[in-house]
Amino acid sequence: MKTWFITGASRGFGARIAELALTQGDNVVATARNPKAITERLGDHPNLLAAALDVTDEAQAKAAAQAAMERFGRIDVLLNNAGFGLLGAVEEATAAEVEAVYRTNVFGLLAVTRAVLPHMRAARSGRILNISSIGGYRGGPGFGVYSSTKFAVEGLSESLHAELAPLGIHVTVIEPGYFRTDFLDATSLSVSADPIPDYAETAGAVRSRAAGLNHTQPGDPDRLARVIVDFADAPNPPVRLPLGSDTVAAIEAKHASDAVILNEWRAVSVSTDFG
Repeated sequence: MKTWFITGASRGFGARIAELALTQGDNVVATARNPKAITERLGDHPNLLAAALDVTDEAQAKAAAQAAMERFGRIDVLLNNAGFGLLGAVEEATAAEVEAVYRTNVFGLLAVTRAVLPHMRAARSGRILNISSIGGYRGGPGFGVYSSTKFAVEGLSESLHAELAPLGIHVTVIEPGYFRTDFLDATSLSVSADPIPDYAETAGAVRSRAAGLNHTQPGDPDRLARVIVDFADAPNPPVRLPLGSDTVAAIEAKHASDAVILNEWRAVSVSTDFG
């Protein structure tokens, strides 16, 4: 029996993973800004602790982690799932929009991780699973600001992986592609309100495609949830786990394009060393 600590657990990936973990007999600390939404989704369960948590509130993160320890005595898996998207050209995004998405996607993840880590370090065991995105591996028009938050999650995860491995704590960044959840709904995706005509063929085109893609995405969220629940028991977990054929294709394409850059610019790249 493991104890999960899941942020953003009232819907989407978080709720599905919480349901599966409970079904297999694990304990689940399911957090959301409104814990009533968790019990409405997951019901009453002896292994469930529904906790109020706004991930941007560091004191609340520490309180939720302490409540988890008091109820279950340990935290084995931290799933940093809470987050939202921002769609719009980089120039179109307002300062308030940029700050809001960073506050949740980056600073919120950091606050929760710092709240949970003392308990994992004391136990010399644990797993941290950070939900990133296909956009955390390669950027593209329309999702520049959002992708930058997920690039930050990728960098933090790689560093945490190296720092925590000697302490018996494994860190993996999860990179989903487009899955058929409500991510493209207004509840999960903010859209910059003042589009600039010069970006109509780039960010604007992505905005139009996103509207048409909503709820027709190729990824099956129930399969993703099953993979992640099973992955929590995988020996020697990798530092990153791409999920979805679109993510795999995007990573392969970026590797190929980077290989071309290295080949064409190698002489210039290495010329800056001391001679």
